[in-house]
Amino acid sequence: MSDTLFSSWYIELAAAYVRGAAIRAAQNGGKIDLGATEGGTIEISLPDMLVNEHLELLEEDQFEEILRRGKEAGLKLYRFKNSHDTLPRVRSVLGFLQGVEIKSLLDVGSGRGVFLWPFLNLFPGVSVTSLDILPQRVQLCDLVRLGGLDRLEGMVGDICQLDLPDKSFDAITLLEVLEHIPDVESAVRNAMRLARKYIIVSVPSKPDDNPEHIHLFTQAQLAELFRKAGACSTHFGGVTNHMLLFVSLRD
Repeated sequence: MSDTLFSSWYIELAAAYVRGAAIRAAQNGGKIDLGATEGGTIEISLPDMLVNEHLELLEEDQFEEILRRGKEAGLKLYRFKNSHDTLPRVRSVLGFLQGVEIKSLLDVGSGRGVFLWPFLNLFPGVSVTSLDILPQRVQLCDLVRLGGLDRLEGMVGDICQLDLPDKSFDAITLLEVLEHIPDVESAVRNAMRLARKYIIVSVPSKPDDNPEHIHLFTQAQLAELFRKAGACSTHFGGVTNHMLLFVSLRD
């Protein structure tokens, strides 16, 4: 590919997104509504051979054609460039998870995929549920799944009220999430209920000018939240301007 910021993995992700958008558009008269923040309603189509072939079996020229058509239609493919895993906090969380064994993950507040996309790259055997309160963010995951990445599932919901069975996921990530949630105690309690092995948290460690950040936690406050919810053990890490908490739910 001519764009050196795209690795082979991110090319597959971007192609899956374009294919998913084309499939959904074909079901709706050739158009798909991505929401105002994602480009509004666009028209997109792909030849059957580019949609029906297994994603991993596509040739380089076919990937190029899919991405070309996606860009021409107005799809925002920059989110799939391989720059997310250079963030120190993302590297730290990925490093921790590489040292443990998990088969399922709930990523809460996936947003635009800063952590989600590199995780899917490094953990091909893990099924991932991406939870977000914003439907347009979940639609992004839905389209990637529809386009060929079937171990990813998007879900619209609130971690404070998510009604799934106990211990539904081996691990839960709450990355840059808790500082946004008014009822943080309910979020922590429900995450503890839903997790089987581990919970990983990142929060800002210094004040900032983001008006959506309604909490600034100290280590003691964050540890106490999880201790009261039943955590077996916790340990902290940190990178510039962020605090990381790794929670084990096993003795």
